[in-house]
Amino acid sequence: MPTTFAIVGSGWRSQFFLRLAQAAPAHLRVTAVATRSAERGEQVSAEWHVPTVRTVAELVATKPDFVIAAVPWGAMPGTVRELVEASVPVLAETPPAPDADGLRSLWGDVGASGLVQVAEQYLLMPGHAARLAVARSGAIGTPTNVQVCSTHMYHATSLIRGFLGAGFDPVTVTARDLVAPLVDPLTPDGWTGDETPKDATQTLAILDFGAGRSGVYDFTSNQWWNPLLSRRIVVRGSAGEIVDDAVTRLVDPVTPITSHLEYRRAGMDLNLEGVDLRTIAFEGEVVYRNPFVRSGLSEDDIAVAELLVQTGAWARDEGPQPYPLAEACQDHLIALAIGQSARERREVVVEREAWAG
Repeated sequence: MPTTFAIVGSGWRSQFFLRLAQAAPAHLRVTAVATRSAERGEQVSAEWHVPTVRTVAELVATKPDFVIAAVPWGAMPGTVRELVEASVPVLAETPPAPDADGLRSLWGDVGASGLVQVAEQYLLMPGHAARLAVARSGAIGTPTNVQVCSTHMYHATSLIRGFLGAGFDPVTVTARDLVAPLVDPLTPDGWTGDETPKDATQTLAILDFGAGRSGVYDFTSNQWWNPLLSRRIVVRGSAGEIVDDAVTRLVDPVTPITSHLEYRRAGMDLNLEGVDLRTIAFEGEVVYRNPFVRSGLSEDDIAVAELLVQTGAWARDEGPQPYPLAEACQDHLIALAIGQSARERREVVVEREAWAG
C-alpha cells in the first residue's frame, strides 16, 4: 500500500509533493489538498486530479497517514499548531518557524506531542546517503570535520551535524560575509544572457561543536543555480577523509589508498532499462539503492520521496522518526547564528535549548 498524505497549502512548495505522488503512485498518494478558496481548489483539482477542501477538519477526515504543512515561513508555526491540535501526524516544511523566538515558542507548544517531523531531505540524497553509509562504516575512523559548499542555512547545518553525529550541546559560530564580482548566468527564471560580473556574497563560517568536532559552512549567492559554482563536501575522519566521491584511508599502517563511490545509472548509451540512478557502490559493496526505480526522479526528488515514505512509516508506527522537530529547531538555530555572526562580525554561541531534552 502506498504512503498517503494530505497537504495544507497550494503554492509552489505543495506542488513538489503533488508532482512526486504523480511520478511514484505505487509509493505515494495524496488524499486531499486544503486551499483557502474554492476557486483555487478547483484550479488544483483540475491540474493535479486530487480532491481539495477548505478546512483542516475536512483534510483530516480523508484519513491520510500524515499531513504536510506546505505554507510560507510566517504561517508555518500556526499551521503546525492547528494540525497538532487535531491530533494528526505532521510533516512541516523547512524551517518550522522563521526565527529563534518562533522556534522556542513552537517547541513549547507542540514539542511534547511527538507529532511533528520536518521536511529536510539532504541526508537522504543518494550521494550524501552513500557518503553517510561509508562514514558510519568506520572506513575513515571517527568523523571530526565536515565542510559543506553546496546549499544554505539549515540544509547545510543538517549535513554538518548529521555526518558528525553532533547532538545539542553548545556551538560556537564565527562567520563572515565576503563580497566579490561573479558572473551569474542562470537563475530560477532561466538563462540571463548577461556575462557581466556583479557583486555576489560568499558566507564563510566555522562551527565549533567541541570535543574535536567542527564544520565549515561555505555558501555563495545563487549557488544552487549558478553553473560556474561547483558543489563540494568533505568529511574528514580520524583515519581518512571523503572528498565528494573519493574516499582516502589506510589499509595498513604504511598504505593509504583512494577508492571512489561508483554510480550505476540506467539509460546511458545502449542501456534500455529507463533513465534512473540504480545503485551506488564502494569497494564492491552496494551502499545505496534507489527505492524508486523506473520513476525517472532526479536525485533531489528521490530524497524527498524517501522522506515521505519514511514519514508514513513513522506515522503508522512502522519506523523511526526521519527528522524530528528537535533536530530541525537545532539546525535552523545554528543557521540563524551564522547569519547573525556574519552581520555583526563577532562570535555567536548557540546555547543548549529546551528541545535538547
